[in-house]
Amino acid sequence: MRVCFAFACIAVLTPLALAQQATMPAKTAEGRPSTSVSAESKLKDMFEARIKAEWEALKHKDKKAYGELLADDYQGVEADGRGERNKIQAVNEVAETNVFNYTLFGFKLIPAGPDAALVIYEVTMEFPPKSQVRYSRIYISELWTKTAGQWKEVHYQETHVK
Repeated sequence: MRVCFAFACIAVLTPLALAQQATMPAKTAEGRPSTSVSAESKLKDMFEARIKAEWEALKHKDKKAYGELLADDYQGVEADGRGERNKIQAVNEVAETNVFNYTLFGFKLIPAGPDAALVIYEVTMEFPPKSQVRYSRIYISELWTKTAGQWKEVHYQETHVK
């Protein structure tokens, strides 16, 4: 009787176990998620590195490094209310920046096809010790496109966060 009961349980539970296995995500030989997930993770890491390079260029007033990240048709809108800036205007303003330090966080990548991506993040900027305002927090959206094999920032939009 026990043997019959065991076979009946196995017969009932086997299809359920097989159905669960079929719905599990695909894994590679090493047990990692499929390549699309790792490709998106690599893309996110690449954009985080580019955005860090962008802020390092601002911190060190490096016009050349900053300009190399921007597309020729770049347009940026900052929270200062002075309107849109093109690449030349944005690069020329680098000398006027007073970013003493910064903290980046909350990166979110939204792929928009194979050659475009929207990156959203927040930054807390620290200004020099004698500045009237010591800290400012802004929410940023950047549109990046890949042209001739290189990722360039096409649009920058920031919003002040209180």
